[in-house]
Parts: sequence; structure tokens; C-alpha cells
Amino acid sequence: MTQTQQKVTYTTIGSSEDFHIEFDKAVEKSRKDFGKLYKNRIAGVDTEDRKTVEIRSPIDKRIVIGSHQLGTKEDAARAVESAHKAFKSWRDLGWEKRVQIMRKAADKMAESKYYLAAFMAYEAGKNRLESMGEVEESVDLIRYYAKNLEENRGYAKPMERLSEKETTMSILVPYGVWGVIAPFNFPLALSTGMVAGALVTGNTVVFKPSHDAPLIGYLMVKALHDGGVPEDVIHYVAGGGSEVGATMVNHPLTQGMVFTGSYEVGMHIYKNFAKEYPKPVVCEMGGKNPCIVTRTADIDAAVDGILRSAFGYGGQKCSACSRVYVEEPVKDEFVKKFVEKSKSIIIGNPINKEVFLGPVINESAVKNYENYVKRLKDSGAQILLGGNVIKEGEMAHGNFVQPTIAYADNKDNELFYEEMFLPILMITAVKDVNEGVELSNKALYGLTAGIFSRDKKEIDTFLNNIESGVTYVNRRGGATTGAWPGVNPFGGWKGSGSTGPNALGPYYLLKFLREQSRTIIQE
Repeated sequence: MTQTQQKVTYTTIGSSEDFHIEFDKAVEKSRKDFGKLYKNRIAGVDTEDRKTVEIRSPIDKRIVIGSHQLGTKEDAARAVESAHKAFKSWRDLGWEKRVQIMRKAADKMAESKYYLAAFMAYEAGKNRLESMGEVEESVDLIRYYAKNLEENRGYAKPMERLSEKETTMSILVPYGVWGVIAPFNFPLALSTGMVAGALVTGNTVVFKPSHDAPLIGYLMVKALHDGGVPEDVIHYVAGGGSEVGATMVNHPLTQGMVFTGSYEVGMHIYKNFAKEYPKPVVCEMGGKNPCIVTRTADIDAAVDGILRSAFGYGGQKCSACSRVYVEEPVKDEFVKKFVEKSKSIIIGNPINKEVFLGPVINESAVKNYENYVKRLKDSGAQILLGGNVIKEGEMAHGNFVQPTIAYADNKDNELFYEEMFLPILMITAVKDVNEGVELSNKALYGLTAGIFSRDKKEIDTFLNNIESGVTYVNRRGGATTGAWPGVNPFGGWKGSGSTGPNALGPYYLLKFLREQSRTIIQE
């Protein structure tokens, strides 16, 4: 990184010319690797003779990025069994050595960050800054969790004693094999965070990537192996949820599950994983994230922060802002400025440096977009901007839709509470911050929430009463999005998650450990 370059995060607005030069080089390098077959890898051995599926870019479906194998139930079971055999040796390696290995893996990922970002832009449809931000976050996640474990000396703590002859310790120890199931929207960062949390604490992993973005997950596992993580400690098995995912969940040797994805799938895992005895399940299951704009707010800051959170990566973030409650006295000013600013969004091929909004992930998302727009109109909501699928010019062969703004007088409109996962923002007016908080809390979800206000009492009311695991006040860089390791612990309440201690924060590793009290009497 040159002196003119700074780390790209999710709140980064501009970038240096050096960044774009390096990114363009990585684009050409990644394109040369298109068309490869990415095989499932179990205990360091590629699987053979499996059905394969092409991965086509959501930017242009004529572009075949590569293909991957569909793992079988037998593949998943074999991976779990191999991870189980490797567990004790990885555990007994000791936390100091594991930290060393994981830091080397982070370095390997950092060395190829431009390549990974360019590849991700093609596979997931993210713009340049968001792609690079995700790679940088992934590197920081590994380093942050390694730092957590080091600072806590492997979580071994001397306790009080009842006699001079006894020594008692509290030791946190790993469980064994963890299944990790990842989503498409952060195919590197969320995968890396879940996997790194399990590995650094001494667990072994069977990793299943999203079927929409599996190849970047393969590259993540490769970086871990290149950094020194033994090949029987983490296994890559892509495939369907009913084959690979279900086998991981149901296998008796799987001791923990960590999942990011839909509420329906997450709750199914949560309810069905443990059978003979309790087992840990860590689920992050999406959000319906509100932002409140009060009469005391800096309206321009609110417009910028909400726009970035609502339309960044096409609203396909579990933290995306999808509803705004604006106080009546500033409603007209906010709506006018927000619509005008949103008209300036550049839509197109996210590989191009000037583009902010790329495609949605697949054809199903496009169909969902059309359905939600119709439902908004049928419900009486007013479409202030957007509402159309784009099929012209260079976007003709991709999954492109317009950023959409809808205003609804009916605060009970069901779409205020239904997660869309698309670039659709709903707005309504409220009389004060209390009504905004009340409406915000009516949703099943409780992941992120934001407020723009200059009044301390309003801010305190929001913070003390909002039912969300992540909150932001006056955050122009992202009203509800943009959490970073070691800065913004990230996890949901209610239907958004079961993490308890949030990811990206100082307590997350505790989810992958269980306590053992050791009392030794010395005669």
C-alpha cells in the first residue's frame, strides 16, 4: 500500500488513482482465470466425478466465471468425520501456534487482496469499493480474533482457592467440529469471520459456501491452507442445502453450527440441530432495519447516510436500511432531497470505477423486485423513484433494477416489516421519536438501526428503547451499515440472530468455546 492509499472500508467514499490502477490490473488477472473448475476439497484431496454447475456473473450472464462441483451427502459426512479426526491435534497445537498460523493466513489474503476484490466484483456484483472493503474486512477479522485470543491468553484464568493445597483454573476449550454455512452477500467477509472464529479457538470446520457465490469461498479456504491451516482442519464442500447443509446439521459428530442467511433456514437449524444434548448454534438471520430522522436532524447528512445504507450493494445486506421514519415537520424537505440525491446514483457494470450500484444477485431477485414493486403499488404506496427492471445497453444481459423509493401513509403496511433484500426503501411520517421507535420495534427483526438527531434526549430515547443489536447515531457514512472488526460489534436481536455476543466484537470467540473448571489437590 503506497502512502497515497488508505485502507478501504464500507464507509469509504473516495479512492486514489493508485487504487484504480491496481484494481484494473487485478481485473485482467482475474479474467484470465475464468472458466476453471473448482473442486470440493476434503482432507486435502479433490473430489472427482461430481455433477458440476456453472457460475455466471450477475453483471452479464454470458460471462462464465467458473464452475464448481455439487457435493453429495457422502462428501459432507466424510468431511465431518475427517474434521473430527483432526480436532485433537489442532486443539493440542496450542493457542499461540494457532494465532501464528491464522495471522500468516491473513497475510496471504492481504497479499492477493486486489485479485480477490476483482474476482468478487464479477461473482457477487459488488462495486470496486465495496469489494475491496470486504477483502480488507476479512483480513482484519482474522487479525482481530487472533488478537482477542492472545490478549486473553487463550482464556485460561486462575480462580480463588478453598485451601492452600488446591489450585483451580477456569479454562475455555473448543467443542470439536463446526459446520459453517455462508451467504452470497458477503461471500468472503462473513465466511472468513465465522471460519476464523471457529479455527483460532481450536475447533475444526466443514465449510459450505453459498450456491450463488461459491468460488470466492474456495479462494478463502485456499488462503487459509496457504497460511498453514492443515487441510484436514478445514474442508470445502459446496452443494445444495438438502444434501450438504442438512448432512452437516444432522451428523452426530458436528458439535456446533454457525450460519448466516434467511430467517426460515436459520430457525430450522436452530430448532433441529441439537438432539441428544444441547449444542451451540450461532445464527445471523437478516434484518428490516429502520432509520429515524427527527426535526432536529442534519437533513443532508441523513440523506447521504440513508442512501448509502439503502442502495449500497442493491440493498442486499442484512444491515441495509429499508424503512425510514421521518418526523412530520421535516418530511417534505427530507423526501425532496433524498429523491433528488438518489437520481444521481450511477447504475451499471460495477467493474467500472464510476458505478455505485451494480446488479442484484440472480434472476429470482429480479422477479422478487417486480413482485414487491407491484405489491407496493397495490397497497397504495406512492413510488417516488424507480420501480423498473433495466434491460437496455450494457445491462441487457445482467440482473439490473432501479433503486426504488416508496412513500406510504399507512404505517401498518406489511411491507414495512417484510425483509425484501433489494434496493427498495419505504418512507413514512411520524409525530416524534417515540412513535418512530415504537414502529421500528414492531418488526420481527432487530439487527441494525439508525437515527439522525441533534437532540441528546431524542438520542437517549432511541438508544435506550430500540430493539436492535447494532445502533448508529448521525452516521453519514452509513445510517445502518458499515460495521468493522474491533470498531462496531455486529449481531442481531429477536429474529435477526442468536449470537448473543456480537461478531466483530470482543466477546464473539466465546461462542466457540465452553468452560471447564479444573481443581487440582496437591498433597
